[in-house]
Amino acid sequence: QAQLMESGGDSVQAGGSLTLSCAASEYISGTSCMAWFRQAPGKEREGVARFSATIHYAAYADSVEGRFTITQDNDKKTLNLKMTSLTPEDTAIYYCVAYRGRGCPLMTKWGTETVWGLGTQVTVTS
Repeated sequence: QAQLMESGGDSVQAGGSLTLSCAASEYISGTSCMAWFRQAPGKEREGVARFSATIHYAAYADSVEGRFTITQDNDKKTLNLKMTSLTPEDTAIYYCVAYRGRGCPLMTKWGTETVWGLGTQVTVTS
């Protein structure tokens, strides 16, 4: 059974909105540092948004700042990503990731201390 299960991926037109959700298993729920990553065809994986429940802090990649919002439900069992003003450049597989290490470092530093979901496809058409 997957520890993290994403949902909400779809095909939308440019300018549209989508909200992705990630359900955490009992093993993962309660993790205070989680993020959304994405990978587009032919491109490197990119950290999109990071959330620390400990200090209620959210951080975003420059490419999505002001358009995406990451939130976590109070029970820490669901992580959400609200995406607005979508562009074709947002087309990618989006992954929910839990950080099991210490603190909540920059996403570029996340390595083996992570647990990944299987991903959900987001396609934005022009």
